[in-house]
Amino acid sequence: GALVELLDLSLLAKQVHWNIVGPRFRSIHLQLDEVVATARNYSDTVAERAVAIGVNPDGRAAAVANSSDLPKGREGWINDDEVVQLMVDALGKTVTGMRERIEATEDSDRVTQDIFITLTAELEKELWMFQAENTRA
Repeated sequence: GALVELLDLSLLAKQVHWNIVGPRFRSIHLQLDEVVATARNYSDTVAERAVAIGVNPDGRAAAVANSSDLPKGREGWINDDEVVQLMVDALGKTVTGMRERIEATEDSDRVTQDIFITLTAELEKELWMFQAENTRA
């Protein structure tokens, strides 16, 4: 689940990165690159950890499309306010899932839990940054 969410988050952030319009284009455009980098780097870490503990990672497009519950972006140009709200929603959902994984691995796999803790801290920082941009709050 963590791998699928991270891959979907990176794809969503890149999609809106290419299609954002509005007066805050540049700052949000750059912020989206940070989300993509975090999600891609940790997706590799998560996948390699899965292999290390004997789980086959599945990062195929079909697996992501069929398994991710993250909000879907729409096609076409997307206003900066809408991008911010979409990222608040997507990051919030991802953080919630990661926090559940932290709890689930507390007794069974502390190494995996440590990866989830570090990753969640990064995602929470990104969430905070987008929440600060949210004019709807």
